[in-house]
Amino acid sequence: MPTLDRHDDVFVLDIGDGENRFHPDWIASVDTALDEVEKATGPRALVTAATGKYFSNGLDLDWLLANADRQQEYAVSVHELLARMLALPVVTVAALQGHTFAAGAMFSLAHDFRVMRADRGYWCLPEADIDIPFTPAMSALIQARLSPQTAHEAMTTARRYGGRDACAAAIVDRAVAEEEVRGTGVEIARAQAGRAGTTLGTIKARMYAPVLNALRDRERPLG
Repeated sequence: MPTLDRHDDVFVLDIGDGENRFHPDWIASVDTALDEVEKATGPRALVTAATGKYFSNGLDLDWLLANADRQQEYAVSVHELLARMLALPVVTVAALQGHTFAAGAMFSLAHDFRVMRADRGYWCLPEADIDIPFTPAMSALIQARLSPQTAHEAMTTARRYGGRDACAAAIVDRAVAEEEVRGTGVEIARAQAGRAGTTLGTIKARMYAPVLNALRDRERPLG
């Protein structure tokens, strides 16, 4: 399960060492960690990282199949997590040491910055290949955070981007060696820690207002 540590002005949220799928308990644990980050005072920033082969493989499809009657409730919880990260009043950095797929890729886009391993691992939106359409809110998030050309290619072709290609397409901001991923994320976060607070939160909320409205739609989250 996710764990949160603080190193001076930088919180590091380690989301796990498995596939880090969005099980309801996992989502609740991440939310609890974000509560702590938000309640803290003074300069602070957040790095979200993982260990092992995956950063996140996205939705917990096994849980979803076993709980088909809770599909809408589940979509709302996933959307709320994406919205919360997108509007968090601290600078956030996703440190992508491994495969980052589907909702995991969207979760990375909800961060302000992304650092990815250069030599191995893929960032991918596979929905076109697995016959699961993006929700309207997910589409809005992706299109708000990527260029039109990159969003179109990523969403319609399910392309797997390695670190260097993801950096060239501006999906991620830095592509570095495996051992530098987390440290680079912390470096970026520490440089921005002084900007935490209400003003930053307001800037994000206004910048992404249409996306946040879509992500917070509890009535028709699936479209």
